[in-house]
Amino acid sequence: MTFNEGLQIDPNRASGGGGGPGMGGGMVLGGGAIGIIAVIAALIFGGDPGSILGQFTGADSNSGSNATTLPTHCKTGADANKYVDCRVILTAQSLDAIWGTELPKQTSRKYVVPKLNLFSGAVNTGCGRASSAVGPFYCPADQTVYIDTSFFQELVDRFGSSGGPLAQEYVVAHEFGHHIQNLLGDINRAQRDPKGPQSGAVRTELQADCYAGVWAYYADKLPAPGSSTPFLKPLTDNDVRDALSAASAVGDDRIQKAATGRVNPEAWTHGSSDERQKWFLTGYKTGQVKSCDTFSAADLSNPPALR
Repeated sequence: MTFNEGLQIDPNRASGGGGGPGMGGGMVLGGGAIGIIAVIAALIFGGDPGSILGQFTGADSNSGSNATTLPTHCKTGADANKYVDCRVILTAQSLDAIWGTELPKQTSRKYVVPKLNLFSGAVNTGCGRASSAVGPFYCPADQTVYIDTSFFQELVDRFGSSGGPLAQEYVVAHEFGHHIQNLLGDINRAQRDPKGPQSGAVRTELQADCYAGVWAYYADKLPAPGSSTPFLKPLTDNDVRDALSAASAVGDDRIQKAATGRVNPEAWTHGSSDERQKWFLTGYKTGQVKSCDTFSAADLSNPPALR
């Protein structure tokens, strides 16, 4: 996967560190099982999800945010092909352009641009304080995607994903998928039904995977704003395999097996590796929001669009 080199990177698309006030009742999504568990615990026992999140991840709720220096070297698509921070920012611009066109066209809902925060170590958010151990996540309370780019190497070293660019792009697109759910009013379904193989939490995460696939469908087709060329050059089979590798790496069954030697579907919050791959492919093959209706799917392991 490569960006078209002449595309311009907007230096104002991302912020660094800081975030929200560090106290809030919002729900963190997309940050792996730890993030979901923290919010569930807060809902059951009371208290601030951010402080509980800190207990799980080691974030100190009294310490300041670790701001990152925003990358001044990110200027064009060529830089995005070379540097991971530039890649995240230009991916966000691509997501903005595609969802800005397709969301109103397909759903009659206006696309509201989410914020993007690149941080290091820990960060205060509208959903509470979080550390990098949570992984990339979306906070509905401040409509912000938070990413510590060091996660991408962990995705390879700890979870066994390929290190290809589209694997990283998939992660960013998944978090933006949670923002789409927020705009469409679906994001709270995870909160009502927090775990299990058919739970609202799993269906929410698989839908975000599908929305990531919708982005990939258009990213090498729709011209970028002010340009006659798309953001991405035509995706290859290897590119798609990179994305599928990342989706598989963070499946609940794979993570459980590696951690405990067994699989317990009743504790799932994100779906199996196979399901995550299939729902990404659903979005990628159709480009349609309506194909991503995981909440109506009778069999999450067999999406209707792939039959």
